Amino acid sequence: MELLDIVDENGTPTGQTIGRGEAHRLGIRHRTSHVWLARKRGEKIQVLLQKRSQDKDSYPGCYDISSAGHIPAGQGFVESALRELREELGIEAKAEELICCGQRRFEFRDVFHGREFRDAQVSNVYLLWRDMEASGFRIQKSELESVMWMNLDRCFEMVRTAKLPNCIYIEELEMIASRLRATEKNPA
Repeated sequence: MELLDIVDENGTPTGQTIGRGEAHRLGIRHRTSHVWLARKRGEKIQVLLQKRSQDKDSYPGCYDISSAGHIPAGQGFVESALRELREELGIEAKAEELICCGQRRFEFRDVFHGREFRDAQVSNVYLLWRDMEASGFRIQKSELESVMWMNLDRCFEMVRTAKLPNCIYIEELEMIASRLRATEKNPA
């Protein structure tokens, strides 16, 4: 069973833990790390989207953040972000390569696979410049089906109009877009 730290509204662990399934059954606040990969093609900035596995407990088959994951009890945001990059995409990155875009807090309720799913997250959002082809990623098939690059402006449009099945929040796209504009002149 994957144990998560129960956290306050700022993402600070309370000293208590809870199983991941129980956290989602009860809607208990926990932490996640979100990493958006970006590259520049011509004059356009592209972001990498992952297509979630049909077996995921939430949003099966939907497009999502490049790499994201729950933070196991006792671990930190950056440590978890780097682990998820390795596991989901086969990417080795260093902590100093991650550009912090901010923190998001959100809650939602939905039904997936016939069961209620309640989520209460505090998420640190990061940006990572990586110029590689989609075929170069070593994807974790139990977590995701595929990855694809999409121009950032098109990603905004697809999410706003729901023309792409996704679980991406516009607020998070705005966070990374702000950092991308600030860093695009000097991508790593």
